[in-house]
Amino acid sequence: MGNNSKSKLYVVFALLGVVLLFVTFYSPMWSVALQSIQYPKAMYPEGIKIYFKYDGVYNGCEGVREREELAQDVGANCLLEMNKINHFIGMYPIVQGVNDINEIGEHVPYPVYAAEKMTEEEIPVALKRLDFIMRNSFYMFLIFAILILIFAFTKKKTLAWAAIIPSLIPFYFLAVYTYYLYWYGHNLGLHGGGAFGGIKPFMPTVFGEGKVAQFTTESYPAYGFFLALLTFVVLLFAVLLKRKALSESNKTSE
Repeated sequence: MGNNSKSKLYVVFALLGVVLLFVTFYSPMWSVALQSIQYPKAMYPEGIKIYFKYDGVYNGCEGVREREELAQDVGANCLLEMNKINHFIGMYPIVQGVNDINEIGEHVPYPVYAAEKMTEEEIPVALKRLDFIMRNSFYMFLIFAILILIFAFTKKKTLAWAAIIPSLIPFYFLAVYTYYLYWYGHNLGLHGGGAFGGIKPFMPTVFGEGKVAQFTTESYPAYGFFLALLTFVVLLFAVLLKRKALSESNKTSE
């Protein structure tokens, strides 16, 4: 009985992987904060901060006492401030995924860039693709969960790929995140060709601290990224345990 329980341990790890998968989906994966003398610590203890999740980009400054001139702006938050800063250097506004809503609270099909009054045709294809990825990320995670369940409950085959593909979620995030940081930093033509205010195309900081104009950038993984890494480890253990269980089962049957 004990040996049989051990042989099914991979199922437990696989199911734990499914749980972690969805906890990760709803967790902040990365945070970016801008520090500047115009945003004093007393008002913005962590700077102008935003969070990146799989389904969108979110304000990271809830509860922060904002400047008096922002107090009358119902939508005032650090995500709004970040977009204002981006606008200043000619960078396109941040694609917000499912967090992007219109004035009456409805989700819109593509990011709305009100400051530039851009039409749908004027929005770069790269940003439409990012918007699509974010808005459909939940369905991607559902597919990942189904793959893990197939892996867990298919008894006579290892099907390692069905667990490994979902396990790579932290690396999928890093790949998309890094690519779009590069894209944003090398497409500074929002104001009609070329960078604004002498800012040349640059690679925004992926990890650590950087400098853009008078702003210091702080870019670090949030707790969701570490949960994603834990998901990776748990699912790899599930694969190894299943291989061992099937190997022992084959030896017993010989």
